[in-house]
Amino acid sequence: MKNSIFVIVFLMLVRPVIPVADYIINYDYITKVLCVNKAKPMMHCNGKCHLMKELAKTAEQDKPLSQKKSNVAEAEVLFLEPLSSFTFQLFFTQLNTRNTSLYSNLYVHINSDSIFHPPLVIS
Repeated sequence: MKNSIFVIVFLMLVRPVIPVADYIINYDYITKVLCVNKAKPMMHCNGKCHLMKELAKTAEQDKPLSQKKSNVAEAEVLFLEPLSSFTFQLFFTQLNTRNTSLYSNLYVHINSDSIFHPPLVIS
């Protein structure tokens, strides 16, 4: 399963490079037959025009469907509902005692004289 996923991902990543590999492998055929600028050897095209066309085709196929339909007009619609007016009311509570120290002792101890003794016999 992992190998098949790896192969699929690898092919997806290599797909844009396939026209370049085809250009390298079939260089002689492309320069002599498929090159558009065969009549102008001073341009030193050597089939790069054909390579650019193939790369453009591959890029066009990789575009999402939404980007391919560029002749469709898009309109962005915004729905707005007016809000009724409202106000913020601030509530402050003031304590009667003022604590001036940064440390507050929250520990409470009940001082009792009797000590709890567990029962001697459990019946």
